Amino acid sequence: METTHIVELRQYTLRPGARDTLTKLFEREFVTGQEAAGIRVGGRFADLDDPDRFVWMRGFPGMPARLRSLRAFYGGPVWRAHRDAANATMTDSDDVLLLRGPGYRVPPDAGQVVVTVCHPADPEVFAGALAGPGGLPADSAVHRSEHAVNDFPALPVRTGEDVVLWFTAFADARERPGGPALPAAAARLPLLRPPQRLRLAPVRVPAPEDRGPQRRMSPRS
Repeated sequence: METTHIVELRQYTLRPGARDTLTKLFEREFVTGQEAAGIRVGGRFADLDDPDRFVWMRGFPGMPARLRSLRAFYGGPVWRAHRDAANATMTDSDDVLLLRGPGYRVPPDAGQVVVTVCHPADPEVFAGALAGPGGLPADSAVHRSEHAVNDFPALPVRTGEDVVLWFTAFADARERPGGPALPAAAARLPLLRPPQRLRLAPVRVPAPEDRGPQRRMSPRS
């Protein structure tokens, strides 16, 4: 597995009550459909603080691979067959962070994954502090904004911001961790805005009868 990837963290705002519909469609059709196009589909999550939000990740070895894979999937039969049903569940699908980092493998026993998103005044110094003494454990999977031009403009990404984010797993989805405290090494470094915390419950693999033919899952991003 490569140590550096292009990663998308995608947050969808859905129509009231539509999250289960999209989740089932995604698991049945879009995981294997994207993987067949060379996309590494990562964690899929329900936002614990917003019943109408679906969050997921996908990754690529680099920007050229991203372009090839997105063209293949969105120009292919799986998306053509199911795009209307998917789009009907959403009111917004443009909240997308384009990142560079290792991807994130959701621990099998995780009931909750917290994503902490920071906008540091100096992202390079901030990321370096997270990687050093008093920073984060290696499994936190620190990611930074990727500023390459989005060469697949049919799918917008957020621009004009520089984020550093990381992942923390908890066993209990009911746990409500305290405010987004920063590691000691980064706590005194200036931020442009307060940290944001996403509390997410991983989507679990569906039962075999709910899956499409030749179902194959990958937790990688």
